[in-house]
Amino acid sequence: MSYFPKLKDITKAKINLNKVVNATPLQRNINLSAEYEANILLKREDLQVVRSYKIRGAYNKIVQLSDEELKKGVVCASAGNHAQGVAYSCKMLNIEGRIYMPSTTPKQKISQVKMFGGSNIEIILTGDTYDDASNAAKLDCKKTGMAYIHPFDDEQIIEGQATVGVEILQESTQRIDYLIIPIGGGGLSAGLGAYFKQVSPQTKIIGVEPLGAPSMKRSIEAGKVVELETIDKFVDGAAVQRVGDITFEICKEVIDEIIEVPEGSICTTILELYNKDAIVVEPAGALSIAALKFCKDQIKGKNVVCIVSGSNNDITRTEEIKERSLLYEGLKHYFIVRFPQRSGALRDFVDKVLGPNDDVTHFEYSKKTNREKGAAVIGIEVQDKNDFDGLITRMKENGFVFEYLNDKPDLFQLLV
Repeated sequence: MSYFPKLKDITKAKINLNKVVNATPLQRNINLSAEYEANILLKREDLQVVRSYKIRGAYNKIVQLSDEELKKGVVCASAGNHAQGVAYSCKMLNIEGRIYMPSTTPKQKISQVKMFGGSNIEIILTGDTYDDASNAAKLDCKKTGMAYIHPFDDEQIIEGQATVGVEILQESTQRIDYLIIPIGGGGLSAGLGAYFKQVSPQTKIIGVEPLGAPSMKRSIEAGKVVELETIDKFVDGAAVQRVGDITFEICKEVIDEIIEVPEGSICTTILELYNKDAIVVEPAGALSIAALKFCKDQIKGKNVVCIVSGSNNDITRTEEIKERSLLYEGLKHYFIVRFPQRSGALRDFVDKVLGPNDDVTHFEYSKKTNREKGAAVIGIEVQDKNDFDGLITRMKENGFVFEYLNDKPDLFQLLV
């Protein structure tokens, strides 16, 4: 391996960050500890100054640029937390920064970046995807000589992210048996994993990726960096098609296990954290906690640290998060029901099919005067996932012709 983070460089990064980064708390979570019969500690990077750990790597990289490079300014591409970290760093160091973001970036994220960077930054919206923005940013660097600040595949970025580990071991009073880290491009997992393997080698490192974007796991399985053809972008802070070359080489050596977590389970975790603990997290921020249910047996009775990586969640996503959670938990079901075109058909469905605790949450129907039956798209929410079988039985017993949509993703996305 050509590069592996050294303790002296991570210590240097910690010194660089002392004036600009919050030493975030390591908190025992009572609810999670009881649920999993373990000592669950949360490293609250969601309470960081820019509400994610990304400031650590960004500032550590930028502050080590030469005076000449700082005068020219920096460029990055990001639609999320990395952009905020770079923007804040530019403001703190009083240098110029240009941040390329896809044209599709929500206004809320653009406003946050402006807030953290102030007059020191310029935001340029271009293209429809991150790749479009990244290509434009790199072209800018070639033309101007400004320094490109990569979101994860850079030595100083990795060393900056590793300082999360320094704080964990400084604050912890107990042996840490498991460290659970969300993985996107790999900067956090590479830095943290490398630090723990040198300072706390007995700790087992578990990486977590969304099921729809397991780029690090697939790369480790293949023995080389692979680019996924398609990904589910819902967990936007961790959904990448290709991990870094540097981060891959480190992660394959320091990560003991990678867990893939379904996006629906992540949504359930987001809602539970808010309802039970008043903790607001973005999808990537919930990854490590969502992984607990998939390693419940092995962590029982152990000391476990989960990295809560960020809280930059857009409130407009709440309904989508709730919907994905209900679908995953088996509490919401969609059907195409072909109603006979006669008076009272809908009343019969309500009276004879719906259970006492079932709720119709979606209904679309257009009467077709030249047909005997009219199709309606119906969404039904149940109180218990076991109520589903009874719902299906009653539809069949009462002669309703239907098609179940939940397990037909293409048709589901078209109709709902």
